[in-house]
Amino acid sequence: WVLHLTNITVSLSGHYECSFATYPHGNKDARIQLIVKAEEEQNYVKEVQLNQALEIPCLEDTTSEHLSNYPLKWLVEENGRKEELVSKEPFHPAVYRNGSVQYRQRLQLASDNALKIFPTKITDDGRVFFCHVMHHPERVQRSSTTVRVFGK
Repeated sequence: WVLHLTNITVSLSGHYECSFATYPHGNKDARIQLIVKAEEEQNYVKEVQLNQALEIPCLEDTTSEHLSNYPLKWLVEENGRKEELVSKEPFHPAVYRNGSVQYRQRLQLASDNALKIFPTKITDDGRVFFCHVMHHPERVQRSSTTVRVFGK
């Protein structure tokens, strides 16, 4: 006995019960509580000194062991569109994209899946970096980090 739900929304959260008659044992029933969470995007701001190293965690409240089991990618927003910088599949090396000349030689994906940028430049100020972790094709955790660069 299976209940199939489509077009899942938060409004489908609640208690569900299935009951049916069996012979000779009588009625059987099962109850389940379904909680549908809205997709969340975590937003952060990181401050860094000009020409210093910057490390941006992917999801600040998630352990790196948990992240390493899922595909993830880092993107940067440039000119109103998101450009992929690096992607990582479980148990495979990171793949760096060559599209962004600005970040080509300054990026590194840390072992904990944080994005490392060195050195920071004044052009990094105000940039928004996005981390996407795909737990399932329909369940993606996202974070965005806005960078603020300060001179000495």
